[in-house]
Amino acid sequence: MDLYEYEAKELFLKHGINTLPSIICKNPEEVYNASAKYDCLVVVKAQVKTGGRGKAGGVKLAKTPQEAKELSAEILGMKIKDHLVEQVMVTPAADIKQEYYFSMMVDRSAGQHIAIISAEGGVDIETLAKTDPDKIIKHHFTKDFDKQIPTLVEKAFPKKILDDKKIIEKITQTLEKLHECYVKEDATLVEVNPLVLTDENDILALDAKVTLDDNAGIRHSEHEKYVHIKAEDPKELEAKKLGLNYVHLQGEVGIIGNGAGLVMSTLDVVQGQGEKFGGIKPANFLDIGGGASSQTMSNSLNLVLSDEQVQSVFINVFGGITACDKVAEGIVKALGTIDENKIKPIVIRLDGNAVTRGLDILREYAHPSIIVVETMDEAAYKACELVGSKK
Repeated sequence: MDLYEYEAKELFLKHGINTLPSIICKNPEEVYNASAKYDCLVVVKAQVKTGGRGKAGGVKLAKTPQEAKELSAEILGMKIKDHLVEQVMVTPAADIKQEYYFSMMVDRSAGQHIAIISAEGGVDIETLAKTDPDKIIKHHFTKDFDKQIPTLVEKAFPKKILDDKKIIEKITQTLEKLHECYVKEDATLVEVNPLVLTDENDILALDAKVTLDDNAGIRHSEHEKYVHIKAEDPKELEAKKLGLNYVHLQGEVGIIGNGAGLVMSTLDVVQGQGEKFGGIKPANFLDIGGGASSQTMSNSLNLVLSDEQVQSVFINVFGGITACDKVAEGIVKALGTIDENKIKPIVIRLDGNAVTRGLDILREYAHPSIIVVETMDEAAYKACELVGSKK
């Protein structure tokens, strides 16, 4: 679950991380009053669960309450990467001497946590990674990260900063608290860009981005207040209504399988094969579970094909409790209800319970978009190749 910036800052304050106060506003009048309360140069920031707010015009400086009010009228109602801005955060502007970058997250491909730090923050870190990769330090860890922070800081910062022991001590303490937030809140991402050194030589988290692990929700009833139905991914909301185990991702190959382990493996194989075609990735995780009916399969295929970013679909089913003939019936049922122009190539690998009957159903249906293959590797390759051929 992604948090809004003001919610992430709440967690930062809870863990003693130095950040600025803020007021959430839903209309220009509230912005005027908030700015008047601070009585200084303020920043009006769009609150949406996506990056790129500054480039999109969603972050503006205001010298007076009236200017803040007028600027907020421009921000409220705008869309940033399809996210409607319905509230803004008003916060005092900081006196910035230097900007740094710090994040920690789950690196699923490495099966570890990773910390990323740079003495250059406030920039597009992905661009910096390409133009000047030596300025970004990456460090994988599994435990005892606290003890590794001093070494990481020493690698990331230039000598002129390292020589100032008081500043380095403050940076180190801030990273320790960010790590505490990451661990104790069961986060999968904690990011600060920029982490700033102020004119008074304080270290300040000027921005805040936190993603919480939904699977750890049972340990954090206090996190329920961060659930905003309107801000959730529309596809994931639709899947919840249908009772499907679905996570929306950012790739091009729609994935449907039975059993979390098999679906995760399918994502990994597609990711691997996708590298042969320029970095093609899975578009979603969808587990139809054990004993899925033809209706479940039909709902799943409809959901995946309705995702405009999907260019091909990979259905990977090993029949146990789930029977392959029911899966095939669901595929036929779904394709019979979808506009032919919206159907994408569907690569299918079936094995196990009732596979012969399932394959017979698909063969008799003979839909031109269906491609049946025998192995998971072959199917993943084909699904990625189909996407790659369109680039």
